Order: sequence, then C-alpha cells, then structure tokens
Amino acid sequence: MPENISKLDPGVPLSLHNKVALITGGSRGIGAATVRLFHQAGAKVAFSYQSAASQANELAAACGGPAQTLPIQHNLNTPEDGQSLVAATIEAFGRIDCLIVNHGIWPSHDQPINTMPTEQWRKTLAINLDSSFGLIQAATAQMLKQPQTGATRGHIVLISSTAGQRGEALHADYAASKGALISLTKSLSSELIAQGISCNCVAPGWVATEMSSEVLKHPDRSKTILSTIPLGRPGHVNEIAGPILFLCTPLAGFISGEILNVNGGAVLAG
Repeated sequence: MPENISKLDPGVPLSLHNKVALITGGSRGIGAATVRLFHQAGAKVAFSYQSAASQANELAAACGGPAQTLPIQHNLNTPEDGQSLVAATIEAFGRIDCLIVNHGIWPSHDQPINTMPTEQWRKTLAINLDSSFGLIQAATAQMLKQPQTGATRGHIVLISSTAGQRGEALHADYAASKGALISLTKSLSSELIAQGISCNCVAPGWVATEMSSEVLKHPDRSKTILSTIPLGRPGHVNEIAGPILFLCTPLAGFISGEILNVNGGAVLAG
C-alpha cells in the first residue's frame, strides 16, 4: 500500500459528522475502502452488497456495527431496485446526505461488438446505468425534502472510469455505461446545484481490485496495461476512496459537475 493513505490525518478537517451516506457496491474493493473512510470521517453509512455477506458483515462490525455502518443485501438491476435501496437507507437512518454510486460490472472477457450478445449489453447497462437512475432519483427527492444546512443540501458522486472517456475496445458495453454516467454527472450538476445538491464524478484508471485481479495477474496483459500508466502501477483502493470523500466535504463546496480523473497520469485522449 502506498504510504500515508491508510487512515485520515486528524489535522485535516475532512469531517462528515452527523451525515448519512449510502455507498453502493460497498463490500469489496473501492466500495469497502470508501465505507471505511466515510466511517472514519464520522458519517453513518449504509452500503449495499450482492453476495459477499461474510465480507459485508465483517466490514460493518469493524466500522461500529449496524447502528453506524449498515450492510444491506440488495440486487441493483432496475430503477426500482435503486429506489428501494434508498428507501431502506432512509428507514434505517432517517435521511441521506451523500450518495456514492459505486456498484457496477465489467465483463472481463474480450467481446467484439459484432458478436456481443444482446443479453450482455442489456445486463451491463441495467446494472451500471438503469439502477443508478433509480438511486439518484430517489436520493435527490429525499435530499430536496431535507432542510439545507450550510452551503449544500447533499452530495452525489458517481464512479465512472477512464473507459467512459476514451472508450475501451472489446468492452463497448462497459464503456458506454460509464460514459453515460459522465454525461449524467454534468446534467445533474446543471439541474441541482442551485438547489444545494452537488454532483461530481470520480473516474478511476486501473485499480487493484477483485474485479481486475485476473487481468492484472496475466503477465502479457498486465505489462501492456502498466505501460499506459506513467506512475507504473495500478491504483490502490484508498487512492480512489480519498477523492470520493473529499468531494462530499465542505472543502469541495465550490466543485460541481467535475470529472475527477484518478489514474496515475494515464493519457485520456487520443
């Protein structure tokens, strides 16, 4: 792990005391790191997971138990799934101040567009985009009901990818879904910031997670990937969670509609 990113520096005021956050895909990888960091910052956290019950429960126990950090087993395939997850969060904690849309799938096999099954396309878009719409719609409705304290009423952070900006050959379904989240970020910011809700996007490059492990373990593919990253390594999950947390604090109060690239210097155009 890179040095000095395992915990918050107590001298830096990244506080979310008395705030409630919903983090999707929170049991592993970037999501789990974000859950830990938001808990350290003082937030109550609800997080979703699909099947990793043991990991989810261990994470919740390490972060104060369900009164502080609540794991919710929940599929996210439709807008209605997203809406019901927000409802469960509000039932547990009474409000929602930060929505982190982190869940998603990346089919790891290469799939040319001319042979991509319709089922694969629809599944990727349903999980990565359709359920995100339901989450955002329901969370926004709740945030607008809540009294505004300070400069903002709420924060939405969507997790996209470098693939959403420059595309990814043989993974058009994933790139399309992540590109849509970038456009959605800009639309939401234009619509909501005057009402006190900021919306930003974090776009990671290659990060060492369970989802990417098989590819990064492959000698030839890993060598090709690392050659595109000037820093020479994949990111650590805490290096993504940190920017997510920052965007939900008062220090980011004048930032909305931004696509924050966290990619080790990787070139995003051309």
